[in-house]
Amino acid sequence: MTAMSARATGTTTPLGDDRTGVRTADVPGELPWVEDAGKIAPQDARALSKIFFDRLQVLEEGTHEHQYARNTLIEMNLSLVRFAASRFRNRGGDDTEDIVQVGTIGLIKAIDRFDLSREVEFATFAVPYIVGEIKRFFRDTTWSVHVPRRLQELRVDLAKAKEQLSAQLDRDPTVKELAAHLDLPEEEIIEGLVAANGYSAGSLDTPSADSDSGQEQRAYADVLGEADPGMETVENLHTLAPLLEQLDDRERRIVQMRFGAEMTQSQIGEELGVSQMHVSRLLSRIVQRLRKGMSVEA
Repeated sequence: MTAMSARATGTTTPLGDDRTGVRTADVPGELPWVEDAGKIAPQDARALSKIFFDRLQVLEEGTHEHQYARNTLIEMNLSLVRFAASRFRNRGGDDTEDIVQVGTIGLIKAIDRFDLSREVEFATFAVPYIVGEIKRFFRDTTWSVHVPRRLQELRVDLAKAKEQLSAQLDRDPTVKELAAHLDLPEEEIIEGLVAANGYSAGSLDTPSADSDSGQEQRAYADVLGEADPGMETVENLHTLAPLLEQLDDRERRIVQMRFGAEMTQSQIGEELGVSQMHVSRLLSRIVQRLRKGMSVEA
């Protein structure tokens, strides 16, 4: 940070020495010169913050003095961000630095909105802002599948309700019990439980334990079924069967000769004593009727 002094009203506290890196103003009424705000002890930072906040409220935004006071407040109070971020260390994984950066945004918002006249400690005021930003970060980035915010919040309520009811009932609660506990419709509970599956996604390469010894572990991808093309044929035949029953004897015979015996239209014509052209027209009409019926059934 640039070493500078800003003009201010009021006096400063005598915190300056070589150890703290804070030098009191040479002229009474000026802000202290903080050489390295990040190294200020938390106890000293609380006392200095009151001085800087008092002056920040009367400094014109955009001036060097305002920028110095605001930046110094941010750096002096980064310990609050690190404290809040430590509460989420088990959820952050390798994103610890991202969590600190997000928490710093909350700290900046708290600094911009803090008012000394409220007579509350800045730490008490700032921590909820910092924690709120971090929680928002997790809410918006940790879901593997995007779901509406309403369902994200419902997942949290469901988790708490399941924990409470499990302790009371000594078993997992049912949907009906969860709905009664949260005073919500059962349909909404089901929707929330389904949406909760989108919070995290496992890899198909994750081994699944098939035995206690773990010697027979296979990846989930190895045990997943594949689409059987024959199933579609079976479904089509089940749909087609009642439609064939609606044909008259002659039409069913034509279908059997053409698609069962795989006879040509000329052979069918000789069998029925009609022309190949007439067989073609009959087949087109029959197939169109069957296709229409299958579309309605589907």
